[in-house]
Amino acid sequence: MTQRISKTAIFLLAFLVYFSSCKKDEIAPNTNPITTVDPPVNPPVEPLKFIPPSTQRDGDPIAGFDYLVYGDYLDSGAPYDLYLNFAGAGSNKLNRTGDNAAIKYTHTAVTAPNGVRVVTSNCLVCHSQKINGNVVIGLGNAVEDYTQNQAGTVTLVDQTIQALYGPNSPEWDAYEPYSRGLKAVADHVVTDVKGVSPADKLAVTLSSYINKHDLTWLGQSQLPIPKEVIPADVPAWWLLKKKNAMFSTGVGRGDFARVMIASNGLTVSDSTKAREIDNNFDDVLAYIYSLEAPKYPNEIEESRIAPGQELFNSKCATCHGTYGQDESYPNLLVSLDEVGTDPLLTRSNFSYSFFVDWYNSSWFSKGKNAAYLKAESGYMAPPLDGIWATAPYFHNGSVPTLDDVLNSTSRPEKWKRSYGTAASDYDNEKVGWKYTVETVSGSNIVYDSTLPGYGNQGHTYGDDLTVEERKDLIEYLKTL
Repeated sequence: MTQRISKTAIFLLAFLVYFSSCKKDEIAPNTNPITTVDPPVNPPVEPLKFIPPSTQRDGDPIAGFDYLVYGDYLDSGAPYDLYLNFAGAGSNKLNRTGDNAAIKYTHTAVTAPNGVRVVTSNCLVCHSQKINGNVVIGLGNAVEDYTQNQAGTVTLVDQTIQALYGPNSPEWDAYEPYSRGLKAVADHVVTDVKGVSPADKLAVTLSSYINKHDLTWLGQSQLPIPKEVIPADVPAWWLLKKKNAMFSTGVGRGDFARVMIASNGLTVSDSTKAREIDNNFDDVLAYIYSLEAPKYPNEIEESRIAPGQELFNSKCATCHGTYGQDESYPNLLVSLDEVGTDPLLTRSNFSYSFFVDWYNSSWFSKGKNAAYLKAESGYMAPPLDGIWATAPYFHNGSVPTLDDVLNSTSRPEKWKRSYGTAASDYDNEKVGWKYTVETVSGSNIVYDSTLPGYGNQGHTYGDDLTVEERKDLIEYLKTL
């Protein structure tokens, strides 16, 4: 068995790292036109609109971390021995015990419903990243590569597992739901540029295959799936404790733990499993609420902090809140007309009327811990705790540094970064990732802000600052 697995392990590569591949191959971007099949739900909003709070469940943060890194919220995947034969034992960055000690921290060994031990993805694929060489849990992952369509590779993995274990084997039965989910979404979640996330489109696509009442798998799509893949930047988890709505568009309302369990859609079996996950995600939410932003690791010019704070409080605090002993966060949705940033994320994905209707009449919207979607024309002005670590900026990751955020005239139309996460890849002066300005796109490692949904326009509030004022403000932002 070991020798045969070694010969075919290459077929498993894309499966095991489907949500964590870091290819740097230059490929032509997806140039499909925007073809929205259903008007989005986007009623006009006032320039600044308060988002009211919702009651959230209490939980145990220790139990939440345990469930996050050991839990079977995804319960289908590759056979454990096949994973180890391919990947080998790695470093135990989460200090996990048992067979998870040998698993990459973005994956988890769980027991499938039929008793087979498998390896599957966990939430840290999207919600952790290295910076300065250290893994930061809760930091949105901005180095992943979703520019490759994995449909063909998943088919090869299918054939490999069937050949090794048999088409009617317990191992195949334990793996098949994951394969089924991946093949359903593969054509619909390919981004143009590395480093942005198609997670919103993933959720929309999966919903079309799921019975909204009992969450059973339907086998074929029941809803329209638009062609466009509008990118998103993954917000940092430690910001959620301050927010009254989830996601950059502020669309996720009600019970946050219920909203988060939609990640189960990739291997969903029925609402019985969903209820089990739901009963654990109040603890996961408590763990997320316990996270604090990482401190800026380098020197800060002390003399600039006070004038920077004064500038911030006069120019930025209305939308982004205040910081320090008397912190406040206003929870404002800023209209598209006001902020002027790329509008396509708030007009797609969670704003499609068919998806809003599906979700708001589904199992997720029922019971005392109901969640719902409320789509409006704007973006949340996020809290800025740990902003130094969250580059690139804006809801689509279109701006590489804080200096560029505060000076719209300096933003590069096309730019490239290393996608490394060491200290040498970080720009301490401009605060963000080092980059080079490019003149030609057509590559998945060149961010092209002229592509639909990738625009870097808007948020021009810092354009009237002097060079010295901008430096003061940046030094203050490093302290948050």
